[in-house]
Amino acid sequence: MIKKIKISICFCIIALATISCKYYSFTGISVSDDVKTFQVNFFPNVAPLIEPGLDRQFTNALQDIIVNQTSLQMVPEKGDIIYEGEITEYNVSPMSATAQQTAAQNRLTIGVNVRFINTKQEDKDFEKKFSFYYDYPATTQLNSIKETAQEEIFERITQDIINASLADW
Repeated sequence: MIKKIKISICFCIIALATISCKYYSFTGISVSDDVKTFQVNFFPNVAPLIEPGLDRQFTNALQDIIVNQTSLQMVPEKGDIIYEGEITEYNVSPMSATAQQTAAQNRLTIGVNVRFINTKQEDKDFEKKFSFYYDYPATTQLNSIKETAQEEIFERITQDIINASLADW
């Protein structure tokens, strides 16, 4: 009798855990059942300082994070949710000075303006600017750390975009 009760309790726990996964994910992403597809339009680089290829790299990074963190299907057009916008900032600036009045550290900042369109729930639409930075020693040339810096910045910006659009944070 006790063995049957233990089996029943285990079954109930497993059933509840399975059902709850439909409504909650560990990433916090919650997409309504009627949203099945997404599209990411090309993000042109309109920043005053143009970095070649940055537009393509950012567009791909945003597509990749959505594919990896959701079950949505990427489509080239007519997506249930749409991401579009432009890269508006690519800037290198000195951050701290030495006693000799030279820069000890520089900061690469990338900013992106995003328009999020949810064709199923228009009240979720927004337009917002996201930006992040990467600090590096002034003695280091930007070209030698550019790839690492851009990857780290894109990782943070794209996660912020996902949180704002799909996680309701």
